[in-house]
Amino acid sequence: MSALITRELVTLDAELGADKEAVVRRLAALVADAGRATSAEGLAGDALAREAQAATGLPGGIAIPHCRSGAVTEASLAFARLSPAVAFGAPDGPADLVFLIAAPEHGDADHLTLLTALARALVKPEFVASLRAAGSADEVVALVQEVVAPQPAAAPAAATPAAAPAAAPGTATPPAPAATRSLVAVTACPTGIAHTYMAADKLTAAAQAAGVVLHVETQGSSGSTPLDPEVVRAADAVVFAVDVGVRDRERFAGKPVVQSGTKRAINEPDVMIREALAAADDPQARRVPGTAGGADPAAAGPRPGTGTEIRRWLLTGVSYMIPFVAAGGLLIALGFLFGGYQIVSDNPDAEGQSYALSWVLNNSFVDLPSAAGIEGLNDGFAGYLGAVFTVLGQAAFGFLVPALAGYIAFAIADRPGIVPGFVVGAVSVTVGAGFIGGLVGGIIAGFAALWISRWRLPVGVRGLQPVVIIPLLATLISSGLMAVVLGRPLAAALEGLGNWLEGLTGTSAALLGVILGLMMCFDLGGPVNKAAYVFATTGLTAAATGAPLVIMATVMAAGMVPPLAMALSTLLRPRLYTPAERDNGKAAWLLGASFISEGAIPFAAADPLRVIPSMMLGGATTGAIVAAAGVELRAPHGGVFVLFAMTGIAWFLLALLAGTVVGAIAVTLAKSIGRPKAEDVPEDAVDLTHAHAAVGTAPAQPVRA
Repeated sequence: MSALITRELVTLDAELGADKEAVVRRLAALVADAGRATSAEGLAGDALAREAQAATGLPGGIAIPHCRSGAVTEASLAFARLSPAVAFGAPDGPADLVFLIAAPEHGDADHLTLLTALARALVKPEFVASLRAAGSADEVVALVQEVVAPQPAAAPAAATPAAAPAAAPGTATPPAPAATRSLVAVTACPTGIAHTYMAADKLTAAAQAAGVVLHVETQGSSGSTPLDPEVVRAADAVVFAVDVGVRDRERFAGKPVVQSGTKRAINEPDVMIREALAAADDPQARRVPGTAGGADPAAAGPRPGTGTEIRRWLLTGVSYMIPFVAAGGLLIALGFLFGGYQIVSDNPDAEGQSYALSWVLNNSFVDLPSAAGIEGLNDGFAGYLGAVFTVLGQAAFGFLVPALAGYIAFAIADRPGIVPGFVVGAVSVTVGAGFIGGLVGGIIAGFAALWISRWRLPVGVRGLQPVVIIPLLATLISSGLMAVVLGRPLAAALEGLGNWLEGLTGTSAALLGVILGLMMCFDLGGPVNKAAYVFATTGLTAAATGAPLVIMATVMAAGMVPPLAMALSTLLRPRLYTPAERDNGKAAWLLGASFISEGAIPFAAADPLRVIPSMMLGGATTGAIVAAAGVELRAPHGGVFVLFAMTGIAWFLLALLAGTVVGAIAVTLAKSIGRPKAEDVPEDAVDLTHAHAAVGTAPAQPVRA
């Protein structure tokens, strides 16, 4: 196994940029130039996306931007000692020590273990001080290798008020003596590399200082050792320091709980330990829900705003739904390619069945179907293959609304919400309430399951609560309301919306295209973008032709504009962009052509006030033309690679070209006003030549950030 860090990945006392985005890009460039990543911008984009979830600045002038990335070919650490320091969101000021932790998307356990060892070392003041005092890149490499090198495992031991060290996170130790206060904790962050383990170590140290036994389960990338059930039973309270859901949370049912994100556990571990002890002594304290009742632990600690919670619920549902959309939609598109556009039409010779379904049920590779000259329908092997693709795609699409509703309910009530959520989603489809019914029903199912999970039932029936009582009653409540009360008005609203969309032509259709184009380009993959995309994809289940297919074409075309427009702008006026941005522009051609709006995020993150309005103008232009021309698309994704599933291809390409040109001209003009050209930026802000000189290396050419 190769070293995580080499002298080529270290830069000392360098000015890498004025903000954290610039620093991350420069460190990503070091990793790529060392041959450990296929794309500097791909790695930087993934790291900045993780940064957008939660700042990675830590107290004491440290920052640890980190991510898993498909661009990373070898787990790596890139280190910069900055001068001047740059803000990474820490509460006590900017960071002068920055580690970019780059892990492969499917990294091996050994490398992940070493990366977490570094994260744990960063909570030790003596290690941080040695990094600041290091005189060369080689010295930094030696310091890091010393802390990440595998060490023989020490025998686990519980912390005692006297002097014994706290139990290592993730280890199972015997229950504490009766006279000693005992807590258990779970730490977890989205990537499971850094914050998970730093939070664990901070809590462990704070517990030891307070004379409290603390057993920590780290649910991270390098594996997790579940806490011993006896340890959990003996604990006075639970601490959840998590940025994601807690796996197997029902193990802690009934325990007093304190919950926060991992950042608070790192910044205020002593406060959380005190809060947990106070909760243990308070009969009214919030408790982990489950068979012992109690409140949702997500409600413990600082409560997020209502808007934030609703956004989290909806985005959870959408994120789980999208794989069904992608798989089902592309399979159906292949069905049209091989079987013809009539493959989904009703077969008059098989009552209640489409051509696709009847051909799959009644034919085989040996006995191939015949289209008998029907226009828009292929026969023989191609037709049969198209029928198979169509049936598979329609089956996947059948889960679209149930998955949306089920995982909205899951976001609200955890696992108890999944069954009632899926059922109410299916009922919503049955009664014609569609995806709007899925949204509403998922929320109702989630709150019903959460409410029932808090019931304090007699001991004899508590075991039935999670497996019988919650699924049964929550399903009755949510699906009953959908079938009896909500289904008809929601179905009527959807039908009215569909009729209105079907009647849109000319100016009114163009207005809809403008609105959808603005939404697709507003936040480049965020909630507004996703809302427009879900509106389009759910329409694919409703009709083989008509307005839903026009909306899908409009959304896809508008979503392709931002990367393409930025790529064109970097080509038109390259001096407005740094070398890294010009490289980014080259990659954006393919991203835009593939309908990956996120390809423009690096540009928008660096200059949002100029980039986003320009992209919205381009997207609105494209959306208006596509909608007014009535272009139809039967595939939910793929960009120019699914033109075979489209009508009006010429109009689609013309609209895409128009929006790309408008967006590119707009952003080029905007960036030309009041901003220095890239060549006017100081030399040390756009390459690492000086940084290499500082560490004793001389690259053959400047290293681009």
